Amino acid sequence: MAAEFSARDVVIIGGGCYGTFYARQLARARAQGKAEYRRLRIVDRDPRCRFVQEIGASDTAELVTREWGEFFDAYLGDAATPGAGELDDTIVPSPLMPHLMYRWLLRRAAERWPDREVVAQPVPIAADTPYDMLAPDGTRYVSFADWLCPTHCVEPATCPIIRAPRTWEMADAMEALTARLARSRPAAGPVLFVCQHRVFGVGMFDVRTVVSGDTVVAEAGTPGTPVDVVVGTISSCHGAVSLLHLGARPPVG
Repeated sequence: MAAEFSARDVVIIGGGCYGTFYARQLARARAQGKAEYRRLRIVDRDPRCRFVQEIGASDTAELVTREWGEFFDAYLGDAATPGAGELDDTIVPSPLMPHLMYRWLLRRAAERWPDREVVAQPVPIAADTPYDMLAPDGTRYVSFADWLCPTHCVEPATCPIIRAPRTWEMADAMEALTARLARSRPAAGPVLFVCQHRVFGVGMFDVRTVVSGDTVVAEAGTPGTPVDVVVGTISSCHGAVSLLHLGARPPVG
């Protein structure tokens, strides 16, 4: 019987309570033939994080002691190289993590266009979801739930809270948001990192998706005119969305 999930490496962001839970679930799935992978890479700056104390390193799991942004600058930079093996990896985000992939896209754009304005900006219009909050750092947090969701909910077709079919999909809402934004300003995207629950309740997105998002930003900025790229890290029910603003290319001479 084929495994439900297969990847080269699985990068788990954070070695605390969530990351340790995900590592344990994936190890169980592998032991039962439900998952295939080479190794788990748990990224945490604390060498004595919960993962180390409760599970520990093995032939199929390792702790990468590094700050998240620093890790992804190197790791995703390698993945963006043609033929890189990292494209077959997946990333397991933490529910409480910052908007890491968006921040990586910002840094990549700043390196690509050192002579242009590359800044983070808030999405100026609401997403038309029941929950919509603009955080102090400019990130717009959105959700179709105006209730407290169960811990580790896999967002099934039937919502466990309302006990009715889940009729929404956050990716659709982000597409609609981008289309509405484009009516008033040059806008591209959306670049979406969609966290899907693939095995034993563990949600993840592919490294290939992150690299493709970087390509979208590169293409949006190629004409050299100002543009806002909508970037979201989402699941079916929840999400964080921001704008990556590219200023005009300075005139030559």
